Parts: sequence; C-alpha cells; structure tokens
Amino acid sequence: MEKEKLIHKEEIKRWIKAAGIRAVKTMAQTAAATIGTAAVLRDVDWMMALSASLLSGLLSLLTSAAGLPELKTE
Repeated sequence: MEKEKLIHKEEIKRWIKAAGIRAVKTMAQTAAATIGTAAVLRDVDWMMALSASLLSGLLSLLTSAAGLPELKTE
C-alpha cells in the first residue's frame, strides 16, 4: 500500500512539473504575441497583455488535465 502511494505521489509530481512547464511556455508565447502586436501599433495595454497571458496559462493547465503526451508510458 505504501509503495502504491509513493508511486502515485511521484506521478502527481511529474504531472505538476510537466503541466507547469507547458503553462509557463504558453503564457510566454501569449505575452510575446500580445506585446509584439501592440508594439507594432505603438499602444501596449499591459493589463490586457497580463490578463491574456494569465488566462492562457489557466487554459493550458485545464487542457493538461485531459492528459500530457510527454507523460505517456507504453
């Protein structure tokens, strides 16, 4: 029983790490696109860029709940 709990904890840790990395990358991509587009127009709305980035990170985490291909084992 203890071994199963340990394995389950390790799986959770792996998921949190992988989902977190994916969410941070998604947030960075969203921020770069939002700021880059706004900079071309010479009007960066920093609150909009921040809120869009945070929302994309949240959506990434929710999407990761369905499964992460990098954690699949055969």
